[in-house]
Amino acid sequence: MIIANRTDIGRVRQVNEDSLWVEQLPSGIVAAVVADGMGGHLAGEVASRMTVDSLQATISGAAAGLTNEECEALLQTAIKQANEVVYTTASSNEQYSNMGTTVIIALVEGERAVIAHVGDSRVYKANADGLVQLTDDHTLVNELVKSGQITAEEAAVHPRRNVIMRAVGTDPEVSADVSFYTLSPSDILLLCSDGLTDMVSHEQMVETLLTESLDLDGKAERLVSLALHAGGDDNITVVLLQGDANRIEGGTLQ
Repeated sequence: MIIANRTDIGRVRQVNEDSLWVEQLPSGIVAAVVADGMGGHLAGEVASRMTVDSLQATISGAAAGLTNEECEALLQTAIKQANEVVYTTASSNEQYSNMGTTVIIALVEGERAVIAHVGDSRVYKANADGLVQLTDDHTLVNELVKSGQITAEEAAVHPRRNVIMRAVGTDPEVSADVSFYTLSPSDILLLCSDGLTDMVSHEQMVETLLTESLDLDGKAERLVSLALHAGGDDNITVVLLQGDANRIEGGTLQ
């Protein structure tokens, strides 16, 4: 598995509230996590880092060959434990009151990718057929779009487009959406915070991810650069994963 990742504070924020973790585990499974924190002064940074640290502690021992049901149970347990850590900290410390974070997790073993998410950070799959979003935003505007009350175009400029309906740490309990996908060696998985997707168009992401002249590391670098060039209004985090069966050059082999 080839791995590339970048995180950037952006051009507006005073602190980077995004956190990430990506690693090939002793079992051979590749695990990747992106969390986008929210809250008052430094609280978002604390929430995202606590969540990533908790998830890493739980997931690092994942065994190879787990069934889909076992993978889902592992990820739900990991997210519930992270939620408890963040919620307890927020409830007992006034400075962290109401802090929370989005989170996306990808576990890749062979051709199988297991995706879990809470919030509006996203996972995409890119290949010669284009770019497909694999996660469903837990946002107010997405619920309005799904119910037919507004269009996708209206959602993009809606005044409450940043209202998140589900997050880690904001409530005593949380449940993730978990889904399963089959990957081919040429597929690229993109995990990202909304600092990328709010700034970079679908077409720009497709063009970047399918550019043959760039290795995986170069693609991650270009995606972040595009977001910065568009204004960099938020923290930007990108993780790219791609199978190496075709001996694709570049990236970071973990």
